[in-house]
Amino acid sequence: MKTNFNRVDASEILKTLPPDQAFLFFEDIGRYTGKLAANLDDFYGIVKTIDMKSLTFHFRRGDYERWIRESIHDLQLARRLERIKKTNSGEELRKKILQPVKRRLNELRKISRQKPPAHKRARRKHKPKIATAKSRARKDS
Repeated sequence: MKTNFNRVDASEILKTLPPDQAFLFFEDIGRYTGKLAANLDDFYGIVKTIDMKSLTFHFRRGDYERWIRESIHDLQLARRLERIKKTNSGEELRKKILQPVKRRLNELRKISRQKPPAHKRARRKHKPKIATAKSRARKDS
């Protein structure tokens, strides 16, 4: 199902949410991990490394798709996550969650022409410009 998105829609989905709308990762009821995702990029990064107990806890409850649908407002990604079979577990489950999220992040960034966060971009090393004899001679002329 192809949905027509414009740049504003994509940017809206990619935005960072206020803390009260962030996704809080728990291992169980009342056992907060100290990790929270305020946007899809944060979510992707945390799901890559979060303890399997927390990953499974939220997946079985439908927490991921609910947050993505209600807070992020991305119905397409929420539907993709709902299709993951509840029988998946372990690293296979992590992979099944990460694939559609990464794909969606790439789609949305392309639409919005938004660059990935600074910590994700390759950092360029700038060499200081050194004046050569030739360039100094041009300046003096």
